[in-house]
Amino acid sequence: MKVLITGITGFVGSHLADFLLEKKKAEIPDIEVHGIKRWRSKLDIVGHLEGHIRYHECDLRDAHNVYEIIDQIRPDIIFHLAAQSFVPTSWASPSETLETNIIGQCNLFEAVRKIKSSAYNPVIQIAGSSEEYGLVHENETPITETNPLRPLSPYAVSKVGQDFMGYQYTQSHGLRIMRTRAFNHSGPRRGEVFVDSNFAKQIAEIEHGAKAPVLFVGNLDAIRDFTDVRDMVNAYWLAVHKCEPGEVYNICSGKGYKISDVLKRLINLSTVKNISVKNDPERSRPSDVPVLVGDCSKFKKATGWKPEIDYMNQTLPDTLEYWREKIKKG
Repeated sequence: MKVLITGITGFVGSHLADFLLEKKKAEIPDIEVHGIKRWRSKLDIVGHLEGHIRYHECDLRDAHNVYEIIDQIRPDIIFHLAAQSFVPTSWASPSETLETNIIGQCNLFEAVRKIKSSAYNPVIQIAGSSEEYGLVHENETPITETNPLRPLSPYAVSKVGQDFMGYQYTQSHGLRIMRTRAFNHSGPRRGEVFVDSNFAKQIAEIEHGAKAPVLFVGNLDAIRDFTDVRDMVNAYWLAVHKCEPGEVYNICSGKGYKISDVLKRLINLSTVKNISVKNDPERSRPSDVPVLVGDCSKFKKATGWKPEIDYMNQTLPDTLEYWREKIKKG
């Protein structure tokens, strides 16, 4: 079983690789894990994967490059995780976000379409986002897959484009594409630009004496539905085996956490007890989604999945510990 992960050097990709290697060890010995990386990809969070997976250098924006890689590997399963995934960056570089996310995915689909035959038609999982829902009214939560899409950022627009492209290529070309809309997911290795990981990093720096005991924050009123990344990659695995091509599925915990409560929990976990909090206007977005809490009953019915890891009591402590170790090592 050949499995290809685009974006394997990223947060979710690295955890998915871990998950697949555990599957290989415990249940499915013939899994062969392949990963796409760019020449400038940072490998700091995937060093432990060296020797266990096969890397392929590829820029998804280069259609010929993508075709060559897909034709060479002929993967049975493709997890398409590569993306420009940080919302504030999409405000600064909207055209780059749209090109990376939409054109990159189009090149992947086109490569598969050209190679596809009666004997070869891989399953493709695409990682959509709860940001696609955008402006959600109070009477629309928890959010189901039928809720209107009102994207509020260039990133969200790019994910809507990817999502509908998945539907179109399934209907038009018979590709087996599983459309998932993941709500917020976090855990160890999460990039420092994301809210809970950023708080954890700042706290670890304060504990280490690398910065003053002042924690800078943005909008603390937003409410987000968090799932541990280790539960999320399990969900992605189930999606490619049990979901219906062309259908769309929310993946989430179904529980909303106010960002101020996430901050409070991390501060309570700190060994430093005199941390002050200061608002930083630079951390605010031109428009922010106030509430994103999902309903994933459709996905649970299809797969039997449910989150196993408690966000407040395991994900956040694990994330803080990750940053403590990273900062200690320099």
